[in-house]
Amino acid sequence: MTTIVVVDNHGQFTHLERRALRDLGVDTDLIDNETPPEEVDADGVVLSGGPDMDRIGRSADYLEGDVPVLGICLGMQLIAEELGGRVGSGEYGGYADVTVDIVDEEDPLTGSLHPETRVWASHADEVKELPEGFELTAKSDVCGVEAMSDTDRDLYGVQWHPEVAHTEEGDEIFENFLEICER
Repeated sequence: MTTIVVVDNHGQFTHLERRALRDLGVDTDLIDNETPPEEVDADGVVLSGGPDMDRIGRSADYLEGDVPVLGICLGMQLIAEELGGRVGSGEYGGYADVTVDIVDEEDPLTGSLHPETRVWASHADEVKELPEGFELTAKSDVCGVEAMSDTDRDLYGVQWHPEVAHTEEGDEIFENFLEICER
C-alpha cells in the first residue's frame, strides 16, 4: 500500500488533507513538522498549509528526499522560497473562491483539471517568482502563480486548498499526486 505523510505546518485544514488521502485508500499519517525526514518511511510527502514561515520546523528538509512532494499554500511557498524563488504579500489577502486557469495540460498534478476550475485559496502570501526548474501550471486574475511543478525533481505546489469542499476538483489533485507517488 502506498504511504503518504502529511507534514503539519499548523494549518487549519491540515487534518482534512490527511482525511482526503485516507479516503483514497492511502496509508497516511499526520506528522509534526519537527520530525526529521530520516525517521519517515513514505512514498510521498504533503507539506501542509499554515499561518507563517516562522513555524515550518524541518519542512524544508523534506525537499532533499527522493520521494515526491506536494506543497499546499504555505507548503508551496516554502518550496519556492527554499529553492530560490520569491514569496511576497498578495494583493487580495484572505480566503476567497477563485477561478484558476490551468496553463499546462501536460502537467501530472494539475493537467487533468478543467481548463478553468473553482478553488478555495488564501492569498495573504503567494509565490511571486518561480524557482529555477519549475514551470507555471496554473494562474488566476488574483495570483500569477496558483500552481507550479518541477517534474524532474517531483516537486509540486498549489496555492489553493484541494482538501476543502469549496474546491471543485480537489480530490483529483490528491488522486494525481497519488499516481505520481506510485510511479
